[in-house]
Amino acid sequence: MAASVGTTPGGTTPAGMTPAGTTPESEKDTEFQEREKILCPDFLSVAQITEMLAEDVDGVQQKLEKLLNFRNLQTCLKEASLLDYYVSGFLWARGMDFSIIQYSKFMTLLDMLLHNLRTLHMSLEDSIKWLREVMAEIGPSHSQKNEEWNIFDVKQANAVVDYLKISLFQHYKLYEFLFFSAREEIVIGTEGTRVQALVREDPSCRGATKPVCHNY
Repeated sequence: MAASVGTTPGGTTPAGMTPAGTTPESEKDTEFQEREKILCPDFLSVAQITEMLAEDVDGVQQKLEKLLNFRNLQTCLKEASLLDYYVSGFLWARGMDFSIIQYSKFMTLLDMLLHNLRTLHMSLEDSIKWLREVMAEIGPSHSQKNEEWNIFDVKQANAVVDYLKISLFQHYKLYEFLFFSAREEIVIGTEGTRVQALVREDPSCRGATKPVCHNY
């Protein structure tokens, strides 16, 4: 059976052969470096992750609050909700006993999903598609050649996806509300499964002034 060939500036080279001046090891290193660029830059540095691993829940919250530069947690629903999103994610990862690199990529994944929603106005369907593509790169591979480059194994990758379903995707419309409505709410009462919220003016959150009532 004839070998397939690929066109090169100097002629043709059988597919799978190593070009002159390179070695299988250098090609391997190059591909690994390309995979390392996925989900970069990191949301948390190795030093920041190491510090937070030594903290209790309050300590993790305080460090993330400072990192995110949140100063109006008591009055800004948006800041409070986003801080909870990141803190909950970090604590969940700690329960999974992730390695430092796994922490790094997972937290960057959380941040990138919000970035895509906030800056690209990415829909829920597009976010799920984006996540699928990313997990195909950093999750388990069918190729034994790349097994050592996988950041998450099959069980971990499935757990990450399941967590994102319940932490972000099930509440996607609420996050869209946080980013695009520019409103601040104070819960003033409940009735059945309805939460009545009063919108008030808050300069830190660019608030409006009319009352609304949302279902949760």
